[in-house]
Amino acid sequence: MNGMRPSAGVEDVSAARPVALLLPGQGSQHLRMAAGLMTAEPVFAGAMDEALTTLTDLGGPGTGLREDWLGTSDPAVMDHITRSQPLLFAVDYALGRLVLSWGVRPVALLGHSIGEVAAAVLSGVFTLRDAAAMVHDRVARLADAPPGGMVAVAATCDEVAPFLTDGVVVGAVNAVRQTVLAGLDGPLGSVTAALAGAGFVLQRVPASTAFHSPVLAPAMSGAGERIAALPVGEPGIPVMSGYTARFLTAAEAKDPAFWARQPVAPVLFWPALDALLAQGHLVLVEAGPGQGLSQLARRHPAVRSGGSAIVSLLPARPGTAEDDVAAVRAAAEPLRQLAPPPATRAV
Repeated sequence: MNGMRPSAGVEDVSAARPVALLLPGQGSQHLRMAAGLMTAEPVFAGAMDEALTTLTDLGGPGTGLREDWLGTSDPAVMDHITRSQPLLFAVDYALGRLVLSWGVRPVALLGHSIGEVAAAVLSGVFTLRDAAAMVHDRVARLADAPPGGMVAVAATCDEVAPFLTDGVVVGAVNAVRQTVLAGLDGPLGSVTAALAGAGFVLQRVPASTAFHSPVLAPAMSGAGERIAALPVGEPGIPVMSGYTARFLTAAEAKDPAFWARQPVAPVLFWPALDALLAQGHLVLVEAGPGQGLSQLARRHPAVRSGGSAIVSLLPARPGTAEDDVAAVRAAAEPLRQLAPPPATRAV
């Protein structure tokens, strides 16, 4: 065991409140993320097998996904776009399916970056196969992008603005004082060195690609035509988009350009979370590896006041298979109590 209490990601959810799922993206991946559930949670295992088989059948970047997820000991492999993006998509989707199997009916889904694609599947906008095809195409396009990365800065957007140069941009607004910068390695290194010299606290995001930066625009050129061939449904569960900070409309869901520009556009997680919690108090369930989104959400006034609560399905840090299982089962107990009672049939 890694010493962390299994219930560390579970807050008091005894008060009946609607549930919303948070689905994390790049930076939350780690070796064998959620792998401990494969022998203990059949619903998760079935959904994960379905997702991995679909991605693998597409070939190219999907080849060897399962083997690397379960077998590699090199963190650099898991951080590369050909592994991090499809595996995060698969894990988010499978954990979402697991929560739904408990009878929980989310009133909203909020995904961060690739997590929004998983949200689109859980909502019914895309089938798993069609979303996997979109992820596969995205990864294939971006795999050979120039070396770049992302750095989180404990600062506001206004505070970092004077330091931005040479194509380094704000790639994500994760909280009021957590801004993520994205850019090619050289310019990003220069900007972060200047920020560090000015006294800002920084942390590198595990990524070897400048996600949510215009430098990826050439690689994504033409992606809309590929996405346009995919059938699209209307959201069955409302999706709070991390790119617009409002609920996804049917028109946006059917717009290929909306999905094609996501790797280039900034993620507005904090504004989206703010808009979501403005709807009323919620139980926010992080359905993905780690507890990064949970930690961000705990900064929100609606959570700090106790009106809204956080439940994380997995441990905050990588651990053993037993840690994964204990964390999920600790989360499942209170969440099942929030599921609506089964409908009764009139006699």
